[in-house]
Amino acid sequence: MSGYTAFFNNFLGKSPNWYKLSIIVFLILNPILYFLISPFIAGWCLVIEFIFTLAMALKCYPLQPGGLLAFEAIAIGMTSPAHVKAEIMASFEVILLLMFMVAGIYFMKQLLLFAFTRLLITVRSKIVLSLSFCLSAAFLSAFLDALTVVAVIISVVMGFYGVYHKVASGNNFDDSTDITNDEKIKKDQQVLEQFRSFLRSLMMHAGVGTALGGVMTLVGEPQNLIIAEQASWGFGEFFIRMAPVTVPVLICGLLTCVMIEKMNIFGYGDKLPRKVWGILAKFNRAQQQKMNRQERQKLIIQGIIGIWLVCGLAFHLAAVGLIGLSVIVLTTAFCGITSESTIGKSFQESLPFCALLVVFFSVVAVIIDQHLFGPIINYVLSASESTQLLLFYGFNGLLSAISDNVFVATVYINEAKNALHAGIISLEQFELLAVAINTGTNLPSVATPNGQAAFLFLLTSSLAPLIRLSYGKMVYMALPYTIVLTVVGLLAVEYILPCATKYFSSLGWITALPV
Repeated sequence: MSGYTAFFNNFLGKSPNWYKLSIIVFLILNPILYFLISPFIAGWCLVIEFIFTLAMALKCYPLQPGGLLAFEAIAIGMTSPAHVKAEIMASFEVILLLMFMVAGIYFMKQLLLFAFTRLLITVRSKIVLSLSFCLSAAFLSAFLDALTVVAVIISVVMGFYGVYHKVASGNNFDDSTDITNDEKIKKDQQVLEQFRSFLRSLMMHAGVGTALGGVMTLVGEPQNLIIAEQASWGFGEFFIRMAPVTVPVLICGLLTCVMIEKMNIFGYGDKLPRKVWGILAKFNRAQQQKMNRQERQKLIIQGIIGIWLVCGLAFHLAAVGLIGLSVIVLTTAFCGITSESTIGKSFQESLPFCALLVVFFSVVAVIIDQHLFGPIINYVLSASESTQLLLFYGFNGLLSAISDNVFVATVYINEAKNALHAGIISLEQFELLAVAINTGTNLPSVATPNGQAAFLFLLTSSLAPLIRLSYGKMVYMALPYTIVLTVVGLLAVEYILPCATKYFSSLGWITALPV
């Protein structure tokens, strides 16, 4: 074996050769574009290349190829290490969230699996079950963080999949097996594929639910806090100002959930196979029969800690990540978990994604330094007030679908605030634009996994390859939701929002922003 062949085999491991060559071409092309053609064009190429690595997440985890692209961008001067650090520190709460909250949920899996298994075997209607997942995710995301909600549901679905896979492989419920190996399930392959389709649909309903609920409240998404701070809106006023857009969108989103399940389109409609239902019901009975007083106390303790989790996040008693750390400490201390190796397993899911997010912040730094969104921002602000709402909503949605919605919202709300102080737009127009920016970054961004951190976390989780949920599959399954949420949101911003805002103002429910 020649040195070249050995190097090529080692580079990105077992990834397909065409994928390896693509990354090498990107690494060669970027410096040429940056130094000889245009830094602006090179910046946009980097963004497209990074999205490509996300789309091919099942071929190779995006951290390695995305990291190489980011390191090269810093090395050739497209951004600086100091700026990357600044972007990371600005989103440090998100890093803490991933480090500790997702790990904390790992130690509550026993309670979550118990509760959701009862739900799954009790509710036989797929439509009702889908609505339950979508609506509960929306409600939780209105008060908690979407990543936390998705982490909870991933743990539950992973538990479902593991239970069936063990039994179908000829093992017992408590056996330790490799659930990524399907060699022993050849005779039940069709049942397994239907079960995977069933779980994919539940995960997508729940993922969209986090967007439906997250857009409604001040604490639902990180960018909501940024926009509320610039507009000086409290929790209640933020909800009221968003309601003319978010309430119609929520209703239409739930109707979409029902319709796509009923019509069996876009990958939805598959029901829980009867054989799988029987295994889960048997698992539920077995768990209850062998549950002694000590095991019941564990469930009670995890339930109490769950109440603390909800209250701590809803009332912002501490940073989200610190609340997650408290969950780790409390669950391990009172549920008898003292082994370092057991605690270490809880971090296996979150830390790779945490590293990937840091790489993503490097790309965001390039977007800022190369002013990639500059022409779009200038075009929108130069438009007439009658079309600004539509343009702000549309461009925020488009850019959020390919970039980070927190970054897009921050850039646009700051530009709108500067335009207000410069006298380019009126106070009333600024308030309407703030709503358009918030809804624009939250709703159309469900179109792609990189549009929402919760979607990206799902895509790069260990669950995604098990249920065959790829980047393209997520985009395809999100399409009906994307169309409905985007169109309904657009119509609400254009026609309902201005009238409703005037009406709420006349009632004294909302206040004017001090200029």
